[in-house]
Amino acid sequence: MTRTGGQLLVDCLLALGAETGFGVPGESYLAVLDALHDTRGRLDFINCRNEGGAAFMAAAWGKLTGRPGLCFVTRGPGATNAAIGVHTAMQDSAPMILFVGQVGTDMKGREAFQELDYRAVFGSMAKAAVEIDSADRVPEILARAWTTATTGRPGPVVIALPEDMLTSPTEALPLTGPAFVAEAAPSAATMDRARAILGDARRPLILIGGCNWTAAGRAALQAFAEASDIPVVAAFRFQDQYDNSSRVYVGEAGVGMNPNVRRAISEADVILALNVRFGEMTTDGYTLLDVPVPKQRLIHVHASPAEIGKIYQPELGVQAGPNAFAMALNPVQGPWSAWRARARAEWEAGFALPPQPSPVDMGEVTAHLRDVLPEDVILTNGAGNFTVWPNKFFKFGPRARLLAPQSGAMGYGLPAAIAARIADPSRRVVCFAGDGDFQMNCQELATAAQYGAQPIVLILNNGIYGTIRAHQERHYPARVSGTDMTNPDFVALAKAYGFHAERVATTGDFAPAFARALASTTGAVLDLDISPEALTPRQTLSQMRAAALARKAAP
Repeated sequence: MTRTGGQLLVDCLLALGAETGFGVPGESYLAVLDALHDTRGRLDFINCRNEGGAAFMAAAWGKLTGRPGLCFVTRGPGATNAAIGVHTAMQDSAPMILFVGQVGTDMKGREAFQELDYRAVFGSMAKAAVEIDSADRVPEILARAWTTATTGRPGPVVIALPEDMLTSPTEALPLTGPAFVAEAAPSAATMDRARAILGDARRPLILIGGCNWTAAGRAALQAFAEASDIPVVAAFRFQDQYDNSSRVYVGEAGVGMNPNVRRAISEADVILALNVRFGEMTTDGYTLLDVPVPKQRLIHVHASPAEIGKIYQPELGVQAGPNAFAMALNPVQGPWSAWRARARAEWEAGFALPPQPSPVDMGEVTAHLRDVLPEDVILTNGAGNFTVWPNKFFKFGPRARLLAPQSGAMGYGLPAAIAARIADPSRRVVCFAGDGDFQMNCQELATAAQYGAQPIVLILNNGIYGTIRAHQERHYPARVSGTDMTNPDFVALAKAYGFHAERVATTGDFAPAFARALASTTGAVLDLDISPEALTPRQTLSQMRAAALARKAAP
């Protein structure tokens, strides 16, 4: 049977188990769009409003499902718009494949219309970047890309698709399915050594991260940690990977790190780091562990050998999948119960907050959400000071999920929420967004409405770029520059997209407004009146400014 390269590509994606692709249409890959015409209901194309939003949706899909999120964009501007999602998927270690239309092979190297060298553009941003110059090689390269995206440290792969390749006939056969790559397992000797190191500890700590955990792997790790009474800390924005209700869970190591977590990492004498890449936020700027040899005895377990020893030299480095390693663990005992109990108690105490100096008190709002949201809720957020509320003041049970970017990318939350609704329409999805964050991709409300994938969006509207304002007040107090915003009427905007929308002016208004949002069949946008003074849960904007001015005035 003869197919075009575009048809073969789509047939291979179907064989690999793809169900959904996100993108913005472009003339450079019309042959792929034509092939997708015949796969509706099996492999659907979600027509987005901006390539950045589409790429965020694909990155979130990969993080949520563990299967590559697919994104289709045109050459040049389409690809560069989508770069933010590729960067986010890489920092999240989330599987993703970005397909980019490319100029014809007969025009390459001439700086043709919208031409880019995708290997050069994405070479340092993606896990791999390739180009398919012959339709006959579509199955080979797509199979490699799928495996690359999902194994080792998962991540994004970029595939350039020359226009003439997509229209060329080929008799190559499509794939029959994805390769099964068994998760690497540790040896018995390795596990004995790890157990001996943990058994010698007085203050052991487990640090977990990554998005390729299975339910069995998470359950095995929790059983080990609880039987051993070892405290567990989640890496930056991976707190949904461990049941927060477990008595051994003690918090998240991320931006705005709670003192109890910083102390636990600093005081630990043995750290079992599972599936962690040791980013800047998790290590408080690489200060909590000495570089390159930490004072803590370090057991670093990761599926990719490139991550082991990349920053910190471990006493024991283990190339193994997190699930296989967790299921091979046997409990250990030691004199650390009081240390663990103190860390847990301090984490619990951190939920007590003073009243917030704001018309809408987000401490009370988040407490209400903890009470009323279902156990399998999916929370999403982009970037900004507002993320402290879903990241630090929500308790994630074993079925709840958090989709939030390790890259610190603004505009991620809304596309991620839409992708989650498409992936599982039965689940409740709530997006937290700052007013600046929301406006990065608010046009994707149209995508949500078109595909019946409307989440609930909470806009924390304080009229400023909060994170930058906080840094500004700490370093350049009382010299406000470039951080104020004049916003549109978010309620009118949301209603124009067909959403239920309300302005929430007081804390008391929130609970009934949220109940109406839950009852809405068209999603909801709630515009919350937040004072700029409520910039952080325990320090106001004025207090930041006063402290900074006092420091500057000190001799």
